[in-house]
Amino acid sequence: MADNLSEALKKLKLTTADGSSDSVDSCLDCLLKALAHNNVEASEKVQETGLLPMLPTLLAPQSSCTPKVANIIAELAKNEFMRSPCVEAGLIPPLVQLLSSSDQEVLLQTGRALGNICYDSHEGRSAVDQAGGAQIVAEHIKSLSQNTEPANGTLLTVFCGMLMNYSNDNDSLQAQLISMGVIPTLVKLLAVHSDNVGLTEMCLIAFGNLAELESSKEQFASTNIAEELVRLFQKQSEHEKREMIFEVLAPLAENDVIKLQLVDAGLVECLLDVVAHTVDGEREEEVAQLKTASDLMVLLLLGDESMQKLFEGGKGSVFQRVLSWVPSHNHQLQLAGALAIANFARNDGNCIHMVDTGIVQKLLDLLDRHVDEGNVTVQHAALSALRNLAIPVVNKAKMLSAGVSDIVLKFLPSERPPVQFKLLGTLRMLIDTQVDAADQLGTNLGLVERLVEWCEAKDHAGVMGESNRLLSALIRHSKSKDVVRTVIQGGGVKHLITMATSEHMIMQNEALVALGLIAALDLVGAEKDFVGSSLVQVLHKLLSDERSAPEIKYNSMILICAVMGSEPLHKEVQALAFIEVVSKLRSHENKTVSHQASLTEQRLTAQS
Repeated sequence: MADNLSEALKKLKLTTADGSSDSVDSCLDCLLKALAHNNVEASEKVQETGLLPMLPTLLAPQSSCTPKVANIIAELAKNEFMRSPCVEAGLIPPLVQLLSSSDQEVLLQTGRALGNICYDSHEGRSAVDQAGGAQIVAEHIKSLSQNTEPANGTLLTVFCGMLMNYSNDNDSLQAQLISMGVIPTLVKLLAVHSDNVGLTEMCLIAFGNLAELESSKEQFASTNIAEELVRLFQKQSEHEKREMIFEVLAPLAENDVIKLQLVDAGLVECLLDVVAHTVDGEREEEVAQLKTASDLMVLLLLGDESMQKLFEGGKGSVFQRVLSWVPSHNHQLQLAGALAIANFARNDGNCIHMVDTGIVQKLLDLLDRHVDEGNVTVQHAALSALRNLAIPVVNKAKMLSAGVSDIVLKFLPSERPPVQFKLLGTLRMLIDTQVDAADQLGTNLGLVERLVEWCEAKDHAGVMGESNRLLSALIRHSKSKDVVRTVIQGGGVKHLITMATSEHMIMQNEALVALGLIAALDLVGAEKDFVGSSLVQVLHKLLSDERSAPEIKYNSMILICAVMGSEPLHKEVQALAFIEVVSKLRSHENKTVSHQASLTEQRLTAQS
């Protein structure tokens, strides 16, 4: 074989050099046979003999040996080490020219050759791009899309594979294909050739690649991709095939328009069916399908329209089925069920209905099962759902009387920032406007000390911010001297002063109101912390800063008046010449601020 190959390669070189075509066919056959026997070895031989630069002359459109030459190039380019040499030998321009041929075999072998050269090769893709090959292939696919003959299906599969190899993992080339209108063409292929397994798989892989690009979503949304994918999914029973469809559905379902299309096309029923068949499965593929299906279900509920459609006033069968996941023994379903409730709980009407129909108890039972050595993702999801349900004012008292705060407090020892963050948010929502609850929680020294600890969690800005906000909320909603004393005792005052310098205006304001209540209810107890954390200097800065919002200026002046009853603080106020700053605010455009400036100036003047 080796001797025959060497002889054939010599003959081919001579033939291409002197232009004679006798015996070319037999030499090409010998080379194809050698490549089929040992591709790597034969390819190395071809490279050694320097045949590649001779091949463009054998790629003449009218030549009978052209399909064999293209086939040889396709076989050579299966090897990574041959792709760049193929480009350097100038094979891409004549191959792209062959795409204008009407001969099916020439087109097939040319598509294979270009596809293989492009595979994982920057040089190959760049050369095909410059020669305009992708555009011609895209046009071929479009014109051939309705033809269902078997030979045509093979050609379409090769062309789709070529475009996939051309654009894989390359955003700019994928964007180029999208602008050529490839997406509607591929969706049409899926509809017409759904029985062609190879072509269908090629389309799915191409969709998976293109769907990752944000710019593709609009084009996908203008096709009937949702119906086609759901129809294809319903026909599949094999795990691998379903996984391929899932991999396309997940990125597409991030788009709200497509979410609704998928719901309308019946995807939800498919997903519920998958869950029902895999929930008790122990095989790896069953566990994987359960996770993918339930995750996708949660994703569909992130769209406002798709979520509301499935909620159906709280009477929808889908809503009821998803609720049944929460008490499940399966952690993945518990997680998906809790996340689904959190997604349904995105407007007041839904939240009120869910609290009235006893969903809170399901979530509390779930959390209770995960207190000790629990699943962190389930804890996080259940707390998220409770936080959302606690937003409407009418739900707060009902949830408090159901014992939500008691269960939530069981997670206070948690060292997981995501759980800490949701725990804090849930408590803050619950006590909003609820005087008794704020009083009860605010006098819980263990809670206050944990909040103070988290106020110093500099590695977790979310936890730090929420801890400060809850500390402030306990004071603001209880307006209780006992709560103020507990916060002072727990070391929380200095954190509220720091919070007053936050870059978020809402947090600044919450801090100032809480500090005002501390000064009004227990100035003597707080005096040391006020002095130690430079409260007066902070207030001077806030009042002097032109960027401070009107409510910040207003509450800062209220606080200045409140601290004047303390001798050391009074001295600090006098030392910083507050009258000058405050008198300027008398002409402030906001009437509330200018009025408070007049009152504050009078107070400062009277006590100077």
